[in-house]
Amino acid sequence: MSLRLHRLLPALAVVALAMALPPATASTSGVRVDAFAAQPLSYADGHRPPWRTAPRRVSVGEHAAKIALEAVGIPYRWGGTSPETGFDCSGLVRWAYGRLGVDVPHSSYALWSSGIPVERARMKPGDVLVFSGIGHVGLYLGGGRMVHAPYSGTKVQVVGLARTNYGRRLVGVRRVTLA
Repeated sequence: MSLRLHRLLPALAVVALAMALPPATASTSGVRVDAFAAQPLSYADGHRPPWRTAPRRVSVGEHAAKIALEAVGIPYRWGGTSPETGFDCSGLVRWAYGRLGVDVPHSSYALWSSGIPVERARMKPGDVLVFSGIGHVGLYLGGGRMVHAPYSGTKVQVVGLARTNYGRRLVGVRRVTLA
């Protein structure tokens, strides 16, 4: 018999013994509890291992980006900050974050000065994109896309940065921070 098998036999014997014995029970105040009841052997009943059940933590920025998507199709209006009146670019950002209780400025220039700077390669959904001239902003959605209120006569829309002139005009990225 090989040395490896010789070392493995005691472990196999313990496993075989554990499988042959009835489930362990514990008694507390006369109540019997099956030790295996809390640990299902199969996940077919909908239970999942703990490392699978913890929800992924979604950032405030991701929530804001998702909220901003609700405004797609609403007309541009200079100074606008609501779906009822329309949006300008910074008004859209203010509205999306405001729905989460986060106060951000209603000015592209002020947005350029707020939050923390982020490298373009490290952009995350909800980051504020600032464009040349600092007169236009949008919210990054991920995947190279943003949602923004472009200019008079248009509606809030989603655009790809690489397929439009906006990618070339991007001068900065700011991450909104919770004070």
